Amino acid sequence: MNQHVAGFTSTGSKRPESVFGAQQPDLPSRIVRSSGCQVWDEQDREYTDYIMGLGSVALGYANPEVTRAATQAIHDGVVGPLPPVLEEDVAAQICRLMPWVEQVRFLKTGAEAVAAAIRLARVATGRDRILGCGYHGWLDWCQTAEGVPGSTRELYAELPFNDPAASRQLIRAAGDSLAAVVFEPIVLREPDPEWLAVLREETERAGALLVVDEIKTVCRLAVGGACERYGIRPDLIVMGKAIANGFPLAAVGGRRQAMAGVSRTWISSTLATEFVSLAAARATLDVMVARRVPQHLGRIGGRLLAGLTSLQREHPQLVTDVGGIPEMCFLQYADQDVSQAITAECARAGILFKRSAYNFVSLAHDQAVIDGTLQVLAEALSAVAKPA
Repeated sequence: MNQHVAGFTSTGSKRPESVFGAQQPDLPSRIVRSSGCQVWDEQDREYTDYIMGLGSVALGYANPEVTRAATQAIHDGVVGPLPPVLEEDVAAQICRLMPWVEQVRFLKTGAEAVAAAIRLARVATGRDRILGCGYHGWLDWCQTAEGVPGSTRELYAELPFNDPAASRQLIRAAGDSLAAVVFEPIVLREPDPEWLAVLREETERAGALLVVDEIKTVCRLAVGGACERYGIRPDLIVMGKAIANGFPLAAVGGRRQAMAGVSRTWISSTLATEFVSLAAARATLDVMVARRVPQHLGRIGGRLLAGLTSLQREHPQLVTDVGGIPEMCFLQYADQDVSQAITAECARAGILFKRSAYNFVSLAHDQAVIDGTLQVLAEALSAVAKPA
């Protein structure tokens, strides 16, 4: 079955083991097409999906407006020898929608965008050390995996989420060696305003940059992501995933002074300026505003979250808690066996509901879809709860 792609797939979080806990012959392992919030596997079995391209799709798969824009960009030639007008157009659109962003640089992946932000912070400060909170991609600067040099690992340390006192202490301890604090604004729950205030205050005090990793949250919590919702004042932000509704585009942006470092270092990618993803991003942002998509995600996600909370109360022996926020949430199971059993039962009933963080709603999910999903989850929990 897996003869040619090393590790089964090039996207580790899409491995069947990641989704279901184990690869089972009666569960889907690859898909052939997707539309709205539905996907179809190799056997043409249909599923309602809550993984949504790992959160990269907020409008629904194959959104007509985005598809039309991308198709036109393909007809326009895809790439060219000089930067496209579209690059400046989309950058200006982002800056209008997010006033804390004065300039933008495009890349293809979230991991690249965060790495670019870290490079810019090091250029701006002349320092090397980084404190981070959350997941920032697979590149060496933030990883401790095998193959990462020890000297690189020593420049990065973890900052605890929502812990003002510990965060203040770590930032002060790093002192004048600290280039940046980079953090995800949502790590299983919402950020504490006091914690956000400490991060801003202490980075300014240390002369370091504050970088907000909005890869998961931009165009989901609000068009302007967590910075818009929580009033965060970043030096730099990174954007990706839903900003182009599944097309490969990411960006680093922020204050003009912080972005000026692009002229002093080298941040460049051949296909960062291909037309298709930029066109998809422009159309995505238009739809986000015109159809008030983040508000829909909050409402419909709130219905899902309320249902999950009720199910947790009914089955406390199987589900210990509900994690996340309306726009991105999940059940926290008693153990791995329970999570695998529930996820498998849901898939067999036509629902792809991830067993860990996160499940994502989209514009294509409506009340009827949510209610049907909650019914499937209730039946799955009841089936697993029955004694053998």
